[in-house]
Amino acid sequence: MAKVVLENVSKMYPGGVKAVDNASLEISDQEFVVLVGPSGCGKSTTLRMVAGLEEISSGTILIDGKRVNDVPPKDRDIAMVFQNYALYPHMTVYKNMAFGLMLRKYPKAEIDQRVRDAAQILGITDEQLQRKPKALSGGQRQRVAVGRAIVRKPKAFLFDEPLSNLDAKMRVQMRAEISKLHDRLKSTMIYVTHDQVEAMTMGDRIVVMKDGLIQQVDDPISLYNNPQNMFVAGFIGSPPMNFFKGTIAQQQGAPWFVEQPASGSSKGFSLRLNDDVTGKLTGYIGKAVVFGSRPEDINEKAHASFANPDQTAAATVEVVEPMGAEIYLYLNTGSHSFVARVNPHQKVDVGQKLDMAFDMRKSHFFDSQTEQVIV
Repeated sequence: MAKVVLENVSKMYPGGVKAVDNASLEISDQEFVVLVGPSGCGKSTTLRMVAGLEEISSGTILIDGKRVNDVPPKDRDIAMVFQNYALYPHMTVYKNMAFGLMLRKYPKAEIDQRVRDAAQILGITDEQLQRKPKALSGGQRQRVAVGRAIVRKPKAFLFDEPLSNLDAKMRVQMRAEISKLHDRLKSTMIYVTHDQVEAMTMGDRIVVMKDGLIQQVDDPISLYNNPQNMFVAGFIGSPPMNFFKGTIAQQQGAPWFVEQPASGSSKGFSLRLNDDVTGKLTGYIGKAVVFGSRPEDINEKAHASFANPDQTAAATVEVVEPMGAEIYLYLNTGSHSFVARVNPHQKVDVGQKLDMAFDMRKSHFFDSQTEQVIV
């Protein structure tokens, strides 16, 4: 296995389009790192540069301490699993898994042992080994693609959105299988996805990207609880964090967040700030900020253990989404729409007016200009 290091790596396409901009990242030996972000953010390009399938415009890539900028993909000792499986349709599953080893002229006995070991790890039966890919389901084909990578015993595994073609149930199952595979192989894995749920559930660390730039690198819980900017805060979490534009104002001898009223509205709601954040916001008195609150940190006042009369806002229910174990309420204050995640036993109707309590112990504040976190 190997440590993978990117030092100030950039990728420029003709016409001045910068797909990846000065990316630096250190992935430890045996670590599972997930690159996540919206389409076009540069995550797949970054992965392909590590694989050698894309030339880098500037910077350095190191695999196991060796500079690989000019090393061909076949000599980097990595294995890649693609979104579309990339299996040979005319070959059996066995031959698909063995083909790379056959090209490298491994002994037949060793090839057979590696293929059967990988098949056992992935639950591929002897019968399935003799089938061709068209006779397999999508999940089974993805197992074969992963098995083809395993038999190589590479220094690092690269996954490029491998589950995006599967149905929801199979995605959940394969997510768990790949996580178990990482624990079993103790291997270095770099995984690309646009699905933040995949990222949160699979990665030791998550790399959030936007417009070719790395926004934040952290473990899943730290990323969720301490986003460094509004993009990360809004991208990580489902439903995403709610944002409210407003100002910090001194009222009743204490700083409050005052919502920016909508056009034609007389005023917005006000929330008193907790003492533990006031010191960090004193420089923002009278200035515009963005207040962020996770859906689970908002609840109807009558059902909220954290309810405080100075930290509630009147809102109208616009949509009710029963999710089984919880309910998503889509509400509107008159100036802002937002989502609350509440107990499924709460009886709520569309059009109902509610006093919604905010857990200000878990509040987030961002600079309205830079969108960087203040608190």
